[in-house]
Amino acid sequence: MGKKKDRKKAGQASDSEKSRYEREIHELWIELVRLQKHNIDRGARLLVILEGRDAAGKDGTIRAITEHLSPRETRIVAPGKPTDRDQTSWYFQRYAAHLPAAGEFVLFNRSWYNRAGVERVMGFATKQEVEEFLDAAPVFEGLLIDSGIQVLKYYLDITKDEQAERLEARRRDPLKQWKISSIDAAALEKFDQYTKARDLMLARTHTKKTPWTIVRANSKKQAHLNLIRDLLSRVDYKKKRDRLCVPDRSVVRDYEPGLSKRGFLAR
Repeated sequence: MGKKKDRKKAGQASDSEKSRYEREIHELWIELVRLQKHNIDRGARLLVILEGRDAAGKDGTIRAITEHLSPRETRIVAPGKPTDRDQTSWYFQRYAAHLPAAGEFVLFNRSWYNRAGVERVMGFATKQEVEEFLDAAPVFEGLLIDSGIQVLKYYLDITKDEQAERLEARRRDPLKQWKISSIDAAALEKFDQYTKARDLMLARTHTKKTPWTIVRANSKKQAHLNLIRDLLSRVDYKKKRDRLCVPDRSVVRDYEPGLSKRGFLAR
């Protein structure tokens, strides 16, 4: 009898948490729609970059952000493998074509930072190419800011155990087979190399103009809620409800040197 009561209580707690999440995300969706309407009316350009470890939840976070946004003014960019032409072009060229025009909200599901992460760890880019990128990225992003584009950069981080569980769940799910690639296995095998690449990338490309914001994403729902709150807090728009735009700083915070050693970033 006691076990049944315990299971019932656990179920009630789970239902309660789900209900709370649904209430909170609904309020944030309203704010996102207000933000977008303001941007459309003003012709503002907003670019959000989401980077992170494999299986950190970038796809789900983007779905949470765009659930009720206008498909006409919202674009999701998920770059695939570079073509032969891309490989002989200026590195940023294929990304520049996707930058937002007036009134547009563009989200990059991975971006030019592939060069500092996957390409570096997997050997798809030379050391010189990575160094050149780390020098060039802040300059390129500074030009975007100077042109009037608002750029927000988020790095979603998860622990090695959480990554292993999610990758295994992905392999078992017949609806997620499209996500599986040879890179998945390397994500765990090269976890430490990805950690070093992440730390160097953040240190070299975090600037006052385009700072990095770190999201602890072991809890997907908390990552969704708090990333959206942080995003809303950084953009000005009409009828903004400031009380809804305050993220939990134990989940989302600005990057600063030493976060990895202090345990905020997974090692």
